Amino acid sequence: MNKYNLLKVSVFFVFLGRAWQHLFWDAPYRSFFWDETLLKPIIEEWFNVSWMTYVTSPNTDKFVQSLIISTGILYSIAAVSSLLITKRNKIFLKIPIFLGGLSLVILAVLQTKEKFYHFAQFFEHSIQFGLPFVLLYTFTSNFKLTKLIFALKVLIAVTFFSHGLYAFGAYPVPGKFVDMVIHILGVSESFALRFLYVAGILDFILAVLIFIPKVDVYALVYAVIWGLLTAMARIFANFYWDFPLQSIHQNLYLVVYRLPHGLLPLFVLVQRKYLFNWFNVMKIKRV
Repeated sequence: MNKYNLLKVSVFFVFLGRAWQHLFWDAPYRSFFWDETLLKPIIEEWFNVSWMTYVTSPNTDKFVQSLIISTGILYSIAAVSSLLITKRNKIFLKIPIFLGGLSLVILAVLQTKEKFYHFAQFFEHSIQFGLPFVLLYTFTSNFKLTKLIFALKVLIAVTFFSHGLYAFGAYPVPGKFVDMVIHILGVSESFALRFLYVAGILDFILAVLIFIPKVDVYALVYAVIWGLLTAMARIFANFYWDFPLQSIHQNLYLVVYRLPHGLLPLFVLVQRKYLFNWFNVMKIKRV
């Protein structure tokens, strides 16, 4: 079994979840194309069309919807490419993975725009938009495992730290965070807020410990558990027995593209063990 298959699977889940979102639900592209402050001068001066005509035109909405669907198709192709890419076929499959990665960066920017440009909203998606480029790095001629592990630790630390800023209350605590804790644990709102506060502190601690030798393994184990739990929480908190299939269809994609939040730390743990064993072998040979 290829020791990088878990990395491929992580990239696959990111693209699959986002493809599911774009093909069946929605994405925040309208927050850009209907931004009057940003686009009104361009629409009216360059295209000689009034802003009201532009935003109410069925063609505008059709264009945005077509863009969303097209992006979903790109993510689908990138998802398959991430599983199939090898050193032999990398020339052809690198393109959709690279374009998909760029699209994920744009998506993170648009989501940040929707959240009043909170920088944490952008960096909270670091694992998701960073993974495709990390995967491509493993196929370069200057690839080194030590650099790979460091890059992945940075992505993990930034993602968890940014997530912690919301849970801690540095930004307004998202209502969906509070609702998930209440629905899953059956607690009061005040307890849910305290629970999230502690979770935020633990995220900050993780972001530091993950770079400290010998104790980084504990931070990574916590990241695996907490990353998978927070991903699965999306389906458990929003599942209703009255309409189970609709609940799954509406929320499972939220789980899928977040699974790498737990799988990536697991991958780093595996690679860390491999690298540690390699160093020990080299020491024995020198002796």
